[in-house]
Amino acid sequence: MNIKGSVFTTTKANIIEAFGEERWNSFMDKLAQKDNFFKNVILAISFIPLDKIIVFFDALISEFFNNDKNSYMMFGMVGAKYALSSGGLYHSFLLTKDLKQFVEIGLPQLWATYYDGGAVTAHLENNVAYVKVTGFPIKHVYFEKLIMGYFKQALKVFGKKSVATIVRSLTAGNDDICYKYELQDF
Repeated sequence: MNIKGSVFTTTKANIIEAFGEERWNSFMDKLAQKDNFFKNVILAISFIPLDKIIVFFDALISEFFNNDKNSYMMFGMVGAKYALSSGGLYHSFLLTKDLKQFVEIGLPQLWATYYDGGAVTAHLENNVAYVKVTGFPIKHVYFEKLIMGYFKQALKVFGKKSVATIVRSLTAGNDDICYKYELQDF
């Protein structure tokens, strides 16, 4: 499974904004010394092997966020805000004003814009969105938090606050992830 390089380029832009280009360059130099993959130029249209993006985020969270695994969720939320806001790469997903269509069609399509494997199914029931992610070659907290944060922010950009709960978890031994988002209006 691979992930689109836009995840990397968005993260890079946000880290540089928060910590400065010098610190980013130092981080990437250290990472490239540990893993030759990171000597390559990574563009928004590049595909990054999943194991490499996990190495990247683990190192990033260790370097900049004191190894706080909950930071994964923040990266998902920032990524969704950047991609779905006006002018973002995937803002067109918000052209629908139908919540059910956005949840059941839009969220799975968003997954497919980033990943070339795995799948998302989603359904809306009584103002609760259930999102199931399957087909993981690697079990890692990255999926649990980053993807949960991305979908939470996607719903917020759409116009719904949500309380997110993990129902099924890779790190708890399940073969899939299931999130429950209780939706509320602003």
